[in-house]
Amino acid sequence: MATYIYETIPKKAGQKPRQFEHQQPMSEPALTHDPKTGEPVRRLIVGGSLITRGTSILSMNRPKRR
Repeated sequence: MATYIYETIPKKAGQKPRQFEHQQPMSEPALTHDPKTGEPVRRLIVGGSLITRGTSILSMNRPKRR
C-alpha cells in the first residue's frame, strides 16, 4: 500500500488548506473528497530526496589528476 498526501481545496478566500496522509493501493483512483469531512481534495505530488555516497557519476567523466 502506498501513502499519499492530500490537501483540501478551500471554498472561501483566505481559508488555509489542510493536509493529510491516506494509505491506499496504487490501483485505486485518487480521492476526490476527504473520507472524514467530505471536503473536496487534491493529491499532492511530493518529491523525494536523492542521497548519494561515494564517487558521483559526474566526477567519473573527469580525467584523473596526477
